[in-house]
Amino acid sequence: MSGMMIRTLLTGLALTAALALAGCDAGGKGPKFSIVSGSENTVIQPIVEEFCKQKNATCSFTYEGTLDIGLALQSETGVEQDAVWPASSVWVDMFDTKRRVKTLTSVAQTPVILGVRKSKAQALGWIGKPVFMKDILAAVKNGSLKFLMTSATQSNSGASAYLAMLSSALGNKPVIEPGDLDKPEVQGTVRALLAGVERSSGSSGWLADLYTDSAGQGTLYDAMWNYEAVLKETNDKLIGMGKEPLYAIYPADGVAIADSPIGFIDHGRGPEVETFFNELVAYLRSAPVQKRIADTGRRIPLGDAVTKGDPSWNFDPSRLVTAIRMPEPTVIRQALDLYQGALRKPSLTALCLDFSGSMGGTGENQLQAAMRFLFNPDETGKVLAQWTPADRIMVIPFDSRVRTTLLATGDPAQQKNLVDKVSLQHADGGTDMYACASRALERMKDTQNLSSYLPAIVIMTDGKSDDASRDFLSEWMATNPHVPVFGITFGDADKSQLDALTKATSGRVFDGRGDLVSAFRAVRGYN
Repeated sequence: MSGMMIRTLLTGLALTAALALAGCDAGGKGPKFSIVSGSENTVIQPIVEEFCKQKNATCSFTYEGTLDIGLALQSETGVEQDAVWPASSVWVDMFDTKRRVKTLTSVAQTPVILGVRKSKAQALGWIGKPVFMKDILAAVKNGSLKFLMTSATQSNSGASAYLAMLSSALGNKPVIEPGDLDKPEVQGTVRALLAGVERSSGSSGWLADLYTDSAGQGTLYDAMWNYEAVLKETNDKLIGMGKEPLYAIYPADGVAIADSPIGFIDHGRGPEVETFFNELVAYLRSAPVQKRIADTGRRIPLGDAVTKGDPSWNFDPSRLVTAIRMPEPTVIRQALDLYQGALRKPSLTALCLDFSGSMGGTGENQLQAAMRFLFNPDETGKVLAQWTPADRIMVIPFDSRVRTTLLATGDPAQQKNLVDKVSLQHADGGTDMYACASRALERMKDTQNLSSYLPAIVIMTDGKSDDASRDFLSEWMATNPHVPVFGITFGDADKSQLDALTKATSGRVFDGRGDLVSAFRAVRGYN
């Protein structure tokens, strides 16, 4: 073999090695590139995928709640994806203490506003006039307005609405300072506003789907706090369904604006991966793509392209809004602790725990560990999922029958008592999740002032249940307010049964097979 041939062969081997190190495939293929994002970016995903196709790259999206992205940034292992795309840079500032995120760049902007069913807005006298947070408060207090809103400790849209409420309660001072949060009158005002929450969630996209799905089934909610762009997407669906749209309310005393930043995480796979990210950002910021992003209802940083508004429901992305100044990260964290621990609407939660025979061994151990986490204020406080003394908790262990019903509040001593009592339960018997759900519903119906709580039934199961869904759903329909049922899967759970039950009750299924503790924490954002 000649020297030239050897050099050519070595050069080819070196190039192949470099491509493999960079996560690329030989033969001209681009890198494998993964993004973890907030759910509000689902409509932009196809635009990113077009770029990936142009570059022969394999791109994947994972959608997580704001808190999940923040906690991953803060953890020892960090985010496993190549890029993070949260709703707001605030969460990177607050959680990225190890400064892992590079080149954080805003792609779009969207304020968090209140969408009110148009006939409700008309009845409230809000059509064509400025509406202040005090007007929203008055409507909540007199019982004429309830709304959907994501959890402020799980989702950016909920946190944005909550921070705007705080800012208004403080008289719109230039910036919220730590001592401001201790003022009783401020806490009282915000607590009264949050009493208007009718359903909560950990995802802005899921909340919008809840509104449209419910409208399709004849259940009309009054209003929803969400991104201006998500309200456009929601109204596009509602109008297509022949349903009443939401009227956009831009609180005149201030709104929080999400800046939709995308940032790079260097996992040491070579400069080609970072180059691909930089090219992706340049593509997203290019004028033609910015126009396409603007067409989704988002406000773009360059300001050259704006979606045409719709006066019929007051949608106007060219409208100048009063933006609140976001507090320092330490103050935001203090505000979120205050929300979770004192100001949010209290929850009424029934936990149906599967202790059937198939849960023996690993399943039982992991379930007990999940309960030790869920009822340990020191641990739940770290992830903003703590209970309060105002919360009401039922723990109902079941197999083929309901074993017992344990009642408690979120008081720390009562939480410990729950852990002690659950520790005495062991796996044995068959599986009937509907018997547990019925017991929970019976207890909830006996609760005084049920409408003053956010109720939820959470079923954790690993097996197929005897099907008594028809009887349970008849009972469920007769209970007002309707109580959503959430499922947490474990082992080889029959997900189809849980899917059907949660869909019928406007709930959701969480996958607990990989991490049961995280699944229980996530469901807290929906209650």
